[in-house]
This record gives sequence, C-alpha cells and structure tokens, in this order.
Amino acid sequence: MVCLLAFLGVFAAGCGRKPAPLTGAQVRGITRELVFAAKNASDGAASTGMMPERTGGAQPSTAARRGRGNRPPLPAPDLIFISLPAAPGGKTNQIALDAIEGELARIAREHRLTRVPRPSAAGVIRFDYFYAGVRTHSVHIITPLLYRVGIQAISNSGQGRAKLAIILDDLGYDRGAADAILQMPFPLTISVLPHLPHSIDIAEDCFRRGYQVMLHLPVESDSGENAEAVELRPGMPPELVARAVEDMLETVPHAVGVNNHQGSLGTADGALMDEVMPALRDRDLFFVDSRTSAHSVAFDAARRAHVPTASRDVFLDDAQDAESVRRSLEEAVREARMRGSAVAIGHPHAVTLEVLDEELPRITHEGVQLVFVSQLVR
Repeated sequence: MVCLLAFLGVFAAGCGRKPAPLTGAQVRGITRELVFAAKNASDGAASTGMMPERTGGAQPSTAARRGRGNRPPLPAPDLIFISLPAAPGGKTNQIALDAIEGELARIAREHRLTRVPRPSAAGVIRFDYFYAGVRTHSVHIITPLLYRVGIQAISNSGQGRAKLAIILDDLGYDRGAADAILQMPFPLTISVLPHLPHSIDIAEDCFRRGYQVMLHLPVESDSGENAEAVELRPGMPPELVARAVEDMLETVPHAVGVNNHQGSLGTADGALMDEVMPALRDRDLFFVDSRTSAHSVAFDAARRAHVPTASRDVFLDDAQDAESVRRSLEEAVREARMRGSAVAIGHPHAVTLEVLDEELPRITHEGVQLVFVSQLVR
C-alpha cells in the first residue's frame, strides 16, 4: 500500500510539471508551418518574411531564456511578417485576412501555442505566441490602407521641379512613434538605429507599408554623451568597421541607404570615413551625411569611394515646438525651390509629426514634390 501511494505521488507530481520549452529546431519548424499556411490561405498572394529575433525588450521569459544550471539558453523567438493582398480599390481583402487568421489559429492549437495580443496600429495586426510561458513567435500582419497607394502616387508625381526628401531618424526604441508614422500618407524615408528592441520589426513594418528604410549608423560624437552600445569610432581596424556595419544591417532589414547618427567626432575622421564607404559601396547602399559637424568629411569620402551621396540641408526640430518646426520646414521648402531639391531631417517627436501631417498636403498642393531620399543622391 505504501509503495502504491508513493507511485501515485510521483505520477501526480510528474503530471503537474510544465512541458519542456521548445527547442530552436521546433520553433523554426512551427514558423515554417505558419508561413506556409498563410501563403496557402491567400492562394499564394500574401507576401511573407521570417527571421529570428535579434533584440528584444523585457518580457516574462527573459530570465528563463538565459538558462539555468547546465540547461542551454532558450532560442530567440521568430519574427513572422505577413503582408496581405489588397482587394479592389486598395482596401483590405477581408476574406484573405479571415482565412489566414483561421489557419494560424489551427496550427497554434495543434502545437498548444497561446496567442497574446500586442499593441497594434491602423493596418498592422500584432500578436505573440507563447508555449509553456515562453514567447516563441511574434506575428505582424500588415494590411493595405488606401493611403499606401497615395504614398506611391505622391512620390511618383511629376508636379513641380522642386523636390523635397524628409528623413525621420532615431527609430528603434519606441514602437508607438513608428505607429504614428505609419498613419502618414507621404513618401517619408525612415532611418532606424540598429540593435534596439524594435529595430527589426519597425524596419519590416515600414518597408511593407511602402516607406523607404535606411540604417541610422551610430558614429562616435565628440561629446561622448548618449553613445550607442555599438558605434563606429576613429582608430577601429578596417575589418572591424566592415563587420560592425554588416551586423548593424542585419538588424535593419530592407535598408537601401545609410545616414550617420551623431558622429561629430567620427565623421570628421578621414581614415574612418574611408573605411566605412567601401563597406557601403560593396552592399549597393547610398550615404546621406547628416552633417552633425561642420568638420565632417563624410560627403567627400563617399564621393571618392563612388558611393551615391547627399547631404542634409535642414534639421526640422532642433527646437521642439510647433512654430519652430514650421519655420524649419518652410526653410527646407525654400531650399528645394531655390536649388531644385533639398534634404530635411527630423525625428519622431509628436510635435514634428503633427506639423508634417498638417503642412505636407499644402506643400505638395503648392508644387513641391515629396520624394524618397534615394531620388536625390548623386
């Protein structure tokens, strides 16, 4: 009798254990099933992307992911991006969306995954899957909006000879700032900092919604303040410069060009800039000098290396109040009209986005053509 009770106790304890976390191979296998199901549910019309998550903020599974004792660390979650086809008129294809959601739910049930919603924005549905309390997948379903057609129409319109490109940089920290940009029907160029909690998903979402994506390349400043964890510094060996650029680009998918983040010290160092530019040229990337220093030699280094390049003309939000941003935007418009084109750089501050949302329709109506910055590099 005692043996029987002991056996039952062991059995009950075993039954109460949480299931073992998924291995990396199991996560990848489920990812392939989810992507394949989304393709099939849309008759092949959905565009998909998938990759392991390179960075992430705090989450319930962070401590467990480090591993305890001799256990190996848990695999990083997979990011899955699904872009829906548009129905006639540019609206969301609701039939395809329902079919995709149904297939994802079926596979989640088969693998005992729990769906947890994440903050979403207009046109972007986000949620996570968890298994045994550990996040395994982050899914972004991008649905078309009518203004996406407008982005391309504004960018391709031939109205006016004056061309204005607006770069919004410092993206990567704040998901909400990116969501605010995703509501704007203009051909904006989005520059994303690497190795941050939202670098990958912001770059993916912006690309799939029709914006142009750049790498916001951290370069050492002369103040030494607010340095990024990974940045290019004078004196780095050439092979480390190339490797750092490659690693940064892996966390900013779809980047077609680069502009420097800070860099008042690094962009004034000719040796460093001469090492950076071949790394960009070899990857067919253009370079925009943010001109954070009057002593920058980056533009000239890009020209010597035959890297298509441009230079910032106006900062929109050195002062973060609406009237100052409006004055800076008008200065950028004057530059564009006087010289034929201009590049303005701003940041995803609420006041900056509000002014752009109010003023850009008027500017385009008055004959200034809004373009992606790639159209202005030479």
